[in-house]
Amino acid sequence: MSFEEALNLASRDDAFKATIYAMNTLLIDKGVYTREEFESLFVEWVHKEQRRGHPREPARESIPCSA
Repeated sequence: MSFEEALNLASRDDAFKATIYAMNTLLIDKGVYTREEFESLFVEWVHKEQRRGHPREPARESIPCSA
């Protein structure tokens, strides 16, 4: 499957998830940051958003991230 075919098949939400997955996989594999650093910053951001009073949406399926 080509990139263009995949892009046409994916919903907007799935295309965004795929983009984040690809970027994180590349950055982790290249040693820019570790999975642990990514997870720590992710938790930090969610915690800050909760403190600011942003409503929480229902849980979503997880986005895999390579190690």
